[in-house]
Amino acid sequence: MAEYICPHCKQPIYDDEALLCLYCGQSLMRPVGFMGKLKYPAPKIIMIFIVVLLLVSFTILIIR
Repeated sequence: MAEYICPHCKQPIYDDEALLCLYCGQSLMRPVGFMGKLKYPAPKIIMIFIVVLLLVSFTILIIR
């Protein structure tokens, strides 16, 4: 486990997965990373996926 210092209250955080400070509740400003993006996708990405899926489905329906 690595020690991370909160940029707001300067308290040490030992939780590797924490995104918020345990003491002051402010963001630790950590990058989310690839696995975090898969675990918590942005609503914009979900909407784009749904629109593309609908367009492909409509195209397949028209071609048949």
